[in-house]
Amino acid sequence: MSTNENRDQFRPEDHENDHFIMTSVVGSYPKPKWLNRAKELYQDPDHSFDEDDYQEAKDDAARLITNEHERAGLDTVVDGEMRRNEMVEFFAHRIEGYEFNGPVKVWGHNYFDKPSVVSEVEYTDSWLVDEYKFTAEAADRPVKVPITGPYTLANWSFNEAYDDDDELTLALADLVNEEVEKLVEAGARYIQIDEPALATTPDDHAIVGEALEHIVADIPEEVRIGLHVCYGDYSRIYPEILDYPVDEFDLELANGDYDQLDVFKDPEFTADLALGVTDVHVAEVESVEQIEENIKKGLEVVPPEQLVVSPDCGVKLLPREVAYGKMANMVEATRNVEADLDEGNIDIERGAPTPADD
Repeated sequence: MSTNENRDQFRPEDHENDHFIMTSVVGSYPKPKWLNRAKELYQDPDHSFDEDDYQEAKDDAARLITNEHERAGLDTVVDGEMRRNEMVEFFAHRIEGYEFNGPVKVWGHNYFDKPSVVSEVEYTDSWLVDEYKFTAEAADRPVKVPITGPYTLANWSFNEAYDDDDELTLALADLVNEEVEKLVEAGARYIQIDEPALATTPDDHAIVGEALEHIVADIPEEVRIGLHVCYGDYSRIYPEILDYPVDEFDLELANGDYDQLDVFKDPEFTADLALGVTDVHVAEVESVEQIEENIKKGLEVVPPEQLVVSPDCGVKLLPREVAYGKMANMVEATRNVEADLDEGNIDIERGAPTPADD
C-alpha cells in the first residue's frame, strides 16, 4: 500500500473537497477537573470512592473527550489519554522488570516518578487494547493510538539491568511490537510512536531506526505508523530519519516559528509530514487565518497528498476551552486550504530552502 493510500483510508466518505489534508491530534488533552477530583477521592483511604467509581469516571471522561475531538471535526481522534498519567510512568507500570523508588526532581519544583529497570523486561498483559476498544466503540471516526517509544522508555529510566541503553531500547522495542500486534488484531489501523527524547540527544537516530524495525516487524502495511518527535535540533536526525520504516513524521515546528522548516527541504521529504500548526505552549487560540498560513508552510516541504496537520504536541497543559478552540480552528483552516487548492488558488514553490537574509 502506498503512503497516499495508507492515509486516504482515513478520508471521511462525506469529505467535500477534492484535496484531503488529514487532521489529527498528537495525543494528550486537558482532563476535566472532575476527573482529577475523582482520582483524589479514589486515592483517599478515608473515602468510599472505590475502584468501580474511579473506572466509571475515566470511562465518562474518555467518551467526553473523544466526542469533543469529533465535535471539532478531526478526521482521526484519540480519547485525550484520559486513563494515562505521565507518558513513561504509565507504560513502566505495565512492563515486567520496571520498579519505582520515588520521585526525582527534574526542574524547578517539578518532579517525575522516574522508574528503574531492575531485571529483564517482559510483556505480560496488553497495555492499551482495552483502551483502544473502548475509544473505538465510543467514536464515529478512526482512532489513533499513541504509544511511548522504546528509546524514550529507556532514555528516561534508570538502567540497572542491561549492558547499555541500546540493548534496553531493543528489548523494549520487541515488547512494543507485541502490543502493536495485539492492537492490530483488535482493529487499530493508526499507531503513533512517541519519541520525545530523539531530537534532544545527538547521534542516536541509528538505534531509534533499529528499534522501529523491531516494532513494525510483521505489521500489515495497511496499518499506518507515525513517529512523533518533540521540539529539538532536527538537523541532528535529518535526512537519516527518512530511512525509518514509518509512514508519517509528526514534528513540532510552530513552537519555533518554523525556523527549522528548511531542514526538511533538502533532500526531498519522502514520507508524510504531520505538521504542527498550533503552538501548545501558548494559551491563546490562533486565528483561522494564521493557521492557514502555517499549513501553507508545510506545502513548502511536501505536496498536499503527503501533508497531515495537528497541534505541535499534546495539549494537556492548556485550558480546555483553549485546547478545543485550537483544534476547531485548525480543522476550519485545513478545509479552507483544501478548497483553495481545489480552486488552484495556492501556488507554492516546494523544496527550495528560503534564502538567508543579507
